[in-house]
Amino acid sequence: MDLTSNQRPADMERITTPELADAFIAEATRAVRAQVGDGKVLLALSGGVDSSVVAALLIKAIGKQLVSVHVNHGLMRKGESEQVVEVFRDRLGANLIYVDASDRFLTLLEGVTEPEAKRKIIGGEFIKVFAEEAAKLDGVGFLGQGTIYPDILESDKGVKAHHNVGGLPEDMDFELVEPVKLLFKDEVRVVGKRLGLPESMVERQPFPGPGLGVRCLGGITRDRLEVLREADAIVRAEIEAAGEDIWQYFCVVPDMRATGVRDGERAFDWPVIIRCVNTVDAMTAEVPELGWPLMKRITARILAEVPGVCRVAYDLTPKPVGTIEWE
Repeated sequence: MDLTSNQRPADMERITTPELADAFIAEATRAVRAQVGDGKVLLALSGGVDSSVVAALLIKAIGKQLVSVHVNHGLMRKGESEQVVEVFRDRLGANLIYVDASDRFLTLLEGVTEPEAKRKIIGGEFIKVFAEEAAKLDGVGFLGQGTIYPDILESDKGVKAHHNVGGLPEDMDFELVEPVKLLFKDEVRVVGKRLGLPESMVERQPFPGPGLGVRCLGGITRDRLEVLREADAIVRAEIEAAGEDIWQYFCVVPDMRATGVRDGERAFDWPVIIRCVNTVDAMTAEVPELGWPLMKRITARILAEVPGVCRVAYDLTPKPVGTIEWE
């Protein structure tokens, strides 16, 4: 495999079976070992599909020569950072650095209401934290990345810039290792399953880089963020248990309160808005109809189990006009 090429060979067979995935893994493993030799590779491990599959593949290829860094910015979904540690450090024996920077990020975000400002703070601070951890390491000459083929195609067509070194400072001089960059997302998932990653990680839904920071609408507060995390976990658990085939589903919590009644007294608590969409290319999206029993069960659980919530709503807006995310 040519890890320097950005062109998928015309005769490259689609990876749709375990056998084809095993062949790819064997070839990619050989290619990584040839490229890296006895060097060290640094990888930002978010817990997303692409970075997780790259981490598992690099662990298989070079073991402890891979140094993975997981930065918990306090905006992860419930249990995600814990799952990264459990899967990679405890199960796969990864050389994993876990950084809990939650307070650092949330302090910087206090009082910030504009979505793009939040994105810039979260992205910029992540780069700083990652660079700080990288500066503590010796002998790292390679940077692992979860680039996949659609990233390259979109870059070529001008849809978005190919992320390359992900905005790291220019004085961090790394050679890139991108073992899945000729694969499509569905192929990456097949490979991940063959590498032994759990279904919940391999089939993880799209999740914005700023995480829950752009689903906790307006100024982020710790109490609303916790409400969002708990309500989102209930929505995901119930929809998965119902076997619904939905592309993406999540919650948002707006920066406003609503009047309700609890235990015979007035309550002034947060509303939770459920967002579900089906799409092929994320350029347009339709809202699926959820069964009434499922909707009632989700609502009942959120109201009973998440303190500080007095209303639950379902967003019926397709894209366009509405975007998939609220911010």
